[in-house]
This record gives sequence, structure tokens and C-alpha cells, in this order.
Amino acid sequence: MPFSDIIGHERPKAILKAALRHDRVAHAYLFHGDSGIGKRRTAFRLAQAINCETDPAPNDPEACGVCRSCRQIEGLTHPDFVLIAPDQEQANPQIKIEDIRALEEQMIYRPLVGRRRVVVIDDADRMTLGAANALLKTLEEPPGYSVLVLVTSRPFALPATIRSRCQGLRFASQARSQVETALIAMRRVQPADARFLAAVAQGRVGEAFQTDLAEARTKQREYAAITAASSLQSVATLLSSAEALHREERSAEALEWIARWVRDLILVGTGAPTDSLLNPDQLTELQQVARQARFDVLLDLLDDIETIQRSAKRNLNLQLALETVLLRLRDAITTSNG
Repeated sequence: MPFSDIIGHERPKAILKAALRHDRVAHAYLFHGDSGIGKRRTAFRLAQAINCETDPAPNDPEACGVCRSCRQIEGLTHPDFVLIAPDQEQANPQIKIEDIRALEEQMIYRPLVGRRRVVVIDDADRMTLGAANALLKTLEEPPGYSVLVLVTSRPFALPATIRSRCQGLRFASQARSQVETALIAMRRVQPADARFLAAVAQGRVGEAFQTDLAEARTKQREYAAITAASSLQSVATLLSSAEALHREERSAEALEWIARWVRDLILVGTGAPTDSLLNPDQLTELQQVARQARFDVLLDLLDDIETIQRSAKRNLNLQLALETVLLRLRDAITTSNG
């Protein structure tokens, strides 16, 4: 498949295509940005462009997407393409030192059929310290016939020694309008549903395409009931909701939906257009709540939720975090101006 099937990300694509055009592909890249926005897919397209069996046009180094090499890379069967990712069956998915050592054993050999051996390490921030140190040796003395692409939504979690030895390419979330257009054209959803999915995904096109519309609508209604002013009045109800959500292993999900509602509240309070809201159907209630809300507290709360989300995999007590967020939200919107 060509780079053109990647929605947005014009700058990273232009840099990669220029490198291909001039045969200046780096030995290691670090693709970083929010999850679900196309980093991994772009890494696959780079691997296909490097090893495509069809000669590209002089000024357009795209993969054909249909030759044997392109199809094998897409199907993870190409002998010169390796994908390393955490084992999602584990309680704490990680990339272990054994995975990197196995990779090192493969990389001492020249490509079997392709121009270069391409390795994609997805969720690279999930490498253990031992695995990262093992990879560092390869990055310091890379074989000339190999290309490594590290993909991560948490570059700060990678050792600085790893980051400094890769050419970084930042992938930014796409504009909502761009995601909406793609959803209408490719997923055949109605404009209102496309707007909703784009808002839920916050410009992360991969997440927008993977989100089940009916399920997302159900969750929207469920969490709207939890953040309703009437529900927030009762501390006992909040603590009970937090406990139930945690028992169902939905604390992280709840925090995300609460953050979305808080963003809507801030947007309403600042007079933003209603088409930028995730919950336009709740506009009347949002306006009522915004009249007495403390926006300094809400902004701090959003920052704290983002911090919690970044730390969610570090033995954080998510039930306590969710309880705290709900109580702070209650304080922020039930405090009178007097």
C-alpha cells in the first residue's frame, strides 16, 4: 500500500519519501505521537516502500501495495520484515530482553530477498530496561542493510540513550474535520455519527475507525448519567459508582469519558462553537453547570487526569484515583459563586 492511504501526517510522509527518493533512509527512526493515529501503519508503508518489487516513479517512491513483497509485509510473512510488540496476553505486557536478543541474532545476516531488513518495534516504551540496553548496542553499531522503526505513544518512557540514536518523527493528531471526512467516505457513516466518532477519538484516526459506534453511544449515555449534576450531589453515589466501575475494570475508561465531559464544560464556558462538543445534546445542562463552575479547578483536573493516565500502568490505585477525580469534579461544579 502507498503512503497516500495514510490520512494526514503530511510532514512525516514527506520526510520519509524524500529519504527514499535520495536513498538516505536513516538506520533508526522513532515514530512518536498519540496512540491510534497511524504511526504503526506508516512504519509498515515505509517497509513496503523499501522492499517493493515494483520500480517506483523517479519522484514518487511509493510502494505498489500489490506485489508479493508488499503483501507479505502486510501479512507479517516477509523474511526480511520483523514486527516486535508486547505480548498482550501478559498481565503486564512487555518486550523482554529475550525478544531483542533474538532480533540481534537475525540482524547479523544480510536480507534474504529484500533490499533491507526492516524491524518495527511497536509500543517500544514497553521494553524492559534489559531489553532497552540490549537494543542500544544494535543502535550504536547498526548493520548498513537494516532499518529499525520504534513506535511509541510515550517517548518520555524510553531511555534518552535510545531516543538520541533515532531520527524522531512526531505524528500529530489530525484535525477533526479531516477524520470526519475520512469516516464518511470510507466507513460510510452519517455526518453526525462521524462528528461524534472524531470527537471521541480526538483526531486519532485509527481509533475513530476502530470504535464501535453503538457501543460508544451507550457509554456516552452511561457516563453522562454519572457526571450529571444530580449524580454529583451525592458523595455516596459517586463512591459507589467508582467502586462498581473499578470492579468491572473500567476505571481507566471512566477517566477518559469524564475528561471528555470536562472538556465540553470548559468549551461551553469559553463560548466555543457547539459543533466542537462531544455532547451537543447535553448543551442545556452544560450551560447551566458552566454558570457556577470553577474553571481553574476544572483545568487543573484535566491536567491531573492526563497525569493519572500516563501513570496508569505503574501500580496506581485506579479506584482511588477515580474517586478523587469525581469528588474534585463535584467540588468544581457545585460550589456557588457566593
